[in-house]
Amino acid sequence: MTDRPVAEMSFEEAMAELEAVVGKLEQGDVPLEASIALYERGAELRAHCDARLKAAEEKVEQIRMGESGAPEGTKPFAAG
Repeated sequence: MTDRPVAEMSFEEAMAELEAVVGKLEQGDVPLEASIALYERGAELRAHCDARLKAAEEKVEQIRMGESGAPEGTKPFAAG
């Protein structure tokens, strides 16, 4: 794990660190104060990953097909 600001991390970097945080917390041998700091870092990493995913989804477009079956253009991605 690093002290690097989460906002500077790529999605992949943040996910890797989040997995490391979860692994340490699951071991259960981390002192309470360190566990709290890890939990807070993990929450920040998770929020960053969620935001990066949402931004990526908003950039995805779907091809819109006309009645004739020919492509007419694109429309924004609709999550759900």
